[in-house]
Amino acid sequence: MKIDFTPRELGYYFPAEFHKQKSLWLSWPHKEASWPGKIDKIFDSYAEFILQIADHQCVNINVNDGAMHHFAIEKIVNSTYAQRINNLDLLLDNITFYYHPTNDAWCRDHGPAFLIHKDRSSKAIVDWGYNAWGDKYPPYDLDDVIPTLIGEKLDLRVFHPGIVMEGGSVEFNGKGTLLTTEACLLNKNRNPHLSKYEIEQYLIEYYGVEHILWLQDGIVGDDTDGHIDDITRFVSEDTVVTAIEKDRSDENYDILMGNLRLLQKMELLDGRRLNIVELPMPHHIEYEEQRLPASYANFYISNEKVIVPTFRDDKNDAEALEILQECFPDRKVVGIDSVDIIWGLGSFHCLSQQEPDESVG
Repeated sequence: MKIDFTPRELGYYFPAEFHKQKSLWLSWPHKEASWPGKIDKIFDSYAEFILQIADHQCVNINVNDGAMHHFAIEKIVNSTYAQRINNLDLLLDNITFYYHPTNDAWCRDHGPAFLIHKDRSSKAIVDWGYNAWGDKYPPYDLDDVIPTLIGEKLDLRVFHPGIVMEGGSVEFNGKGTLLTTEACLLNKNRNPHLSKYEIEQYLIEYYGVEHILWLQDGIVGDDTDGHIDDITRFVSEDTVVTAIEKDRSDENYDILMGNLRLLQKMELLDGRRLNIVELPMPHHIEYEEQRLPASYANFYISNEKVIVPTFRDDKNDAEALEILQECFPDRKVVGIDSVDIIWGLGSFHCLSQQEPDESVG
């Protein structure tokens, strides 16, 4: 009789994003319906994101075919940021393209969940089910198989839990604690057959965590039903930044204050209280009368930098960058304009997925 052990039973776990990384994974944006009338405007900021990371670590990009490959190189080479740097060829050498066709660009949610072994010996992938946030944006068949394709390309073991889960819905401190939201994980458009307890067991067994903390709701305009990566993020083993809306008349005020009150009562696996750093929200951003989920919390942590979306809101942009720089004294915090990208209802963290270095504990 074959016995299938879970990642936890085999010694694997999902490390924190601030763990040393081997590379960054992206899926090149091509679905015009995700940025109606604006997709051509996002590539300049997207290219800067790629190049900011490629100056110190590898970047892997999923593309549909050769034509998209050449289009992507053209957009990167001709971007505004590329014209300002002297070592473009060296950065391009750090970018690798993989012919893995996708439906959309949101690699945080459809990409592989990379696990590392606690003895630093190996790496594996969890291929969670993916249904485009509750079947909102079909088709998603190509996105759903991306983790397994990458696992095959990298010759990594791939685990298949058989339930829906998205990378943007979970946050990790790397020391046994996972942070998530009820609004997303308990939504009946994901895994209606599972109870909260059963979902927790999947999180424990397939992410290798021991302690789960639950917030409630996400921000207004978030079509993912409340992803954690727009509101609260681990910046160290015992510290989170959490988005706070200062305007009492804003729809997000009560939501974010409610989450803050929950955080203030939470303890880590070892019994310590969370350190909480408040992060401002940008001004209210709408496009075509739609509230957009703009948030500085949607930053991406690389080995040497923290890439933060900015929103042409001078005061709050500057305050958010300053706060995050204090949180990451050993990394350079870089703001990149995200006003056009956020029309797709996500930013740099939503677009990316880190691959950790398995040789570091």
